[in-house]
Amino acid sequence: MSTTLESLSNGVQVGAVLPLLTAIVQRPAWSAKYKKVVAVVVALVAGVATVAADGGWDQFQHGKLTMATILGVLAVSQASYDLVWKPSKLAPVIEALTTRRTPQQAE
Repeated sequence: MSTTLESLSNGVQVGAVLPLLTAIVQRPAWSAKYKKVVAVVVALVAGVATVAADGGWDQFQHGKLTMATILGVLAVSQASYDLVWKPSKLAPVIEALTTRRTPQQAE
């Protein structure tokens, strides 16, 4: 498989599961705008990590491939959240389960 296809394939795989990982840090009480900002920042960081893991830091010399992979992670993460994880209620359940409750909220 070519380097381009391999990098994009890895980006798609990361982007597909990223909403579940993002749900661990997000909280149900956060505004939709704040959740979106967190999701985009996490996706961009994951895209950079995917490029680095795929070809090392030398991989960043290939600007188009780097940007395609980072934007691919972002696009797939947003699409998979909207099309799969949100309708299945799995991401919101993870958010609720990982939210710490104060003693007053537990009552």
